[in-house]
Amino acid sequence: MEKKNEMEQVPRVKLGNQGLEVSRLGFGCGGLSGIYNAPLSHEDGCSIIKQVFNTGVTFFDTSDIYGHKHDNEFMLGKALEELPRERVQLATKFGVTISDGMDFGVKGTPEYVRECCEASLKRLDVNYIDLYYQHRVDTSVPIEDTMKELKQLVNEGKIRYIGLSEANADTIKRAHAVHPITALQMEYSLWSRDIEEEIIPLCRELGIGIVAYSPLGRGFFAGKSVVETLPSQSFLNMHPRFTGENLEKNKSFYERINDLSSKHACTPSQLALAWLLHQGNDIIPIPGTTKLKNFENNIGSLNVKLTEEQLREISDAVPVEEIAGKRDYGSLLKYMWEFSTTPLLK
Repeated sequence: MEKKNEMEQVPRVKLGNQGLEVSRLGFGCGGLSGIYNAPLSHEDGCSIIKQVFNTGVTFFDTSDIYGHKHDNEFMLGKALEELPRERVQLATKFGVTISDGMDFGVKGTPEYVRECCEASLKRLDVNYIDLYYQHRVDTSVPIEDTMKELKQLVNEGKIRYIGLSEANADTIKRAHAVHPITALQMEYSLWSRDIEEEIIPLCRELGIGIVAYSPLGRGFFAGKSVVETLPSQSFLNMHPRFTGENLEKNKSFYERINDLSSKHACTPSQLALAWLLHQGNDIIPIPGTTKLKNFENNIGSLNVKLTEEQLREISDAVPVEEIAGKRDYGSLLKYMWEFSTTPLLK
């Protein structure tokens, strides 16, 4: 792929119907601070962010829990010093807490919303956040209370658009009634498709865009644990789909996508991303990587064209009911939208 053409290969689309415009692919920054691999130095991380921007990808996603002591927001803030702020769509999140024992919790009180927003603005060294998500829903606090504080932050100009992540249908409706939700961030990939039946139709009805995190199955469809060994410090070594018998069962799905990708003259990761891109212009994948060559490979997915018949063939190659293992691990699992209303997991 010729670098001079890359800018033209990243079109821009509306995310939701509130006016936010983003690049067709976004970039998930969390991995730069050591979620799946060793964390990068700020110098190396900033270099990747700037090179990603130079290809035409302008939508960057982070969170206040990514990296040790909020490292990822600090890193992205440093990169933004050398980028035109008005051309970047900056998304960050609040609401997940982590104890010393790496036990996850959630917090959504109005006071905490404001505290987190003010802290993120300082770490990112910006005057406003384009898209501010509640990272996980705190069911002990009425969503209306959380949203009223977010609405106030919009009125003050500290955030421009509001997002939710891993919220169920009832929460989405109630939140949207207080202030329009611009985007819902959900895990969505070939092996995580449970939002298709209820959540995506609801978002389309309400004019809410979908931001797909882990669009390559946390790197599985790029070959993690199949053709590429996981680093010893990777969180994926604890993930249900990447361990033991589950991993052995799941490897066959990578092989099927690998076989199909040869028919389309692309890589498995390009095919998996292309499949997701073809689900609708309102769905924005945000793959992340610590290697620029992987990012350039991801950009190539924009050039893969698929027919309806080919899309069905790809879907059928990864029957979701046969995937071994839940889609997350540990205490975070109970804060996923499909588990949060299960009494035994509350």
